Amino acid sequence: MTPYDWINIGAAVWLFVAWIGYARFARRRARTDHCLASVLHVYRKTWMIEMLSRQNRIADTALIASLERNVSFLASTSILIIAGLVTIMASIDKVYITLSALPFANDNMTPRQMQLKVILLLLVYVYAFFTLTWALRQYGFCSILFGAAPAHDAQISEEDRRRYAVSTAKIIDQAGHSYNYGLRAYYFSLAVLPWFFNTWLFIAAVAVVVGVLYRREFHSTTLRALLREINQRESQDTAADHPLVSTRSDKDFE
Repeated sequence: MTPYDWINIGAAVWLFVAWIGYARFARRRARTDHCLASVLHVYRKTWMIEMLSRQNRIADTALIASLERNVSFLASTSILIIAGLVTIMASIDKVYITLSALPFANDNMTPRQMQLKVILLLLVYVYAFFTLTWALRQYGFCSILFGAAPAHDAQISEEDRRRYAVSTAKIIDQAGHSYNYGLRAYYFSLAVLPWFFNTWLFIAAVAVVVGVLYRREFHSTTLRALLREINQRESQDTAADHPLVSTRSDKDFE
């Protein structure tokens, strides 16, 4: 084992520490602070409550189908990328020669090290495929819940109606979380690409990805726009009278 090998091992560990650490941090932070996931949870509950009050629910099913198409695109892309990476594994020597001829090529990298990096990328996209297809299945469950939803004039209590809406929103939430995990896998896979040229550049790229994810999920302009509507509703209605309430005390969100 050369010092360069140990640096690469440390870089691989850094990738998983940053990825898993940020996922746990974001999940825990979302329970105490506003973020895209927690705010969207509130809007999803509002959507389901409004859906149960509508007679025509074609628009709602079309929205679910649109979400499914977005996830399906990334899942299909994952399969194509996995096929490409497997092809690279079969001709790693030729790929190594090609990359070695590029400017800023890493002269210290051996074909075996390149093969291990490709395997790492392969594992990342396999994980992305599993999480994205699980999101697809959960959106399919949502379609079933839409079909089984009580009619707008059904003789059921408001409590039962709200309970059904919250449960359906929770399934959409879980599908959204799985989709988010798949997107993060794509982000971190892009951070792996500089590793083929420079290990330190790869370490910096992972840190940049974490910063981008944090900025978008907790401090983005989109989040402020979503929160603005919630704050306006909260100033007009009490938390007990309106479904758009603060997520800080929302026990349904996980």
